[in-house]
Amino acid sequence: MAIQTFLHKGLEDYFYDGTTKGITPKHKNRIARLLDILDQAKKPRDMRIPGFNFHKLEPKTAGRYSVHVNGPWCITFEFEGQDAIRVDYEQYH
Repeated sequence: MAIQTFLHKGLEDYFYDGTTKGITPKHKNRIARLLDILDQAKKPRDMRIPGFNFHKLEPKTAGRYSVHVNGPWCITFEFEGQDAIRVDYEQYH
């Protein structure tokens, strides 16, 4: 029940070190909240929190989920057992 891997280096650096170099600085508080909750989640449904706009991505990205950061920015992720993997910070719309 923890984040195990990241696809986005800037997001990983922010999660472990607090550096905002690789993310949009105005998103840092929202990202911190989303990552804290994702790090404690045991299953994708645990991210179904009002305001997060949690949803499963289309079939071409089967097994991936998304939560809204701001504007077109989202954090996407998968689960392997009780761990979040391949966590990304992206504009996929």
